[in-house]
Amino acid sequence: MTAVLYRVRQGLRALFAFVIPVDDALASAYLSPALMTHFHAMRHSEQLHSLRVLRALLAAGAISQELAVAALLHDVGKSRYPMSLWQRTLPVLVKRFSPQLLDRLSAGDGVSRWRRGFVVYVHHPAWSADIIAENGGDPDAAWLAAHHADNAATWRDHPLYDQLCRLQAADDTE
Repeated sequence: MTAVLYRVRQGLRALFAFVIPVDDALASAYLSPALMTHFHAMRHSEQLHSLRVLRALLAAGAISQELAVAALLHDVGKSRYPMSLWQRTLPVLVKRFSPQLLDRLSAGDGVSRWRRGFVVYVHHPAWSADIIAENGGDPDAAWLAAHHADNAATWRDHPLYDQLCRLQAADDTE
């Protein structure tokens, strides 16, 4: 699925997310209380997305605790700054048509409202990893979150390559 179509579908899901309850029992089966606090800090629609990613992984077979944590918290870094729908959508479009412009617009700290979406889009994987690590999460879960938006081929020789590919596949479909 193209990134643009994916974002449109994701936007529609976000619009109607308020009517779908979050399965806290499933999330808490994999997250410590400290990590669960950060899961709850995510937007409702992001919590639902993370649970769909986890369920997709579980449906495909057994998964490690680290992969489950990464599935649930790979986007938790987005909770660092509140963003509107246009701020979440515009970076995807800019990346598609001008990756160099995305690089320029994502430089900075995210405080500026018009650049916030670009900064979060590029930096949320690292922020997610930091949150996992700072709250007692496994280093492998933090690594998976940190690299979930990377080109997986870059990590072909890494011991977590297969898990990274599984996480990315589930994230891309959910």
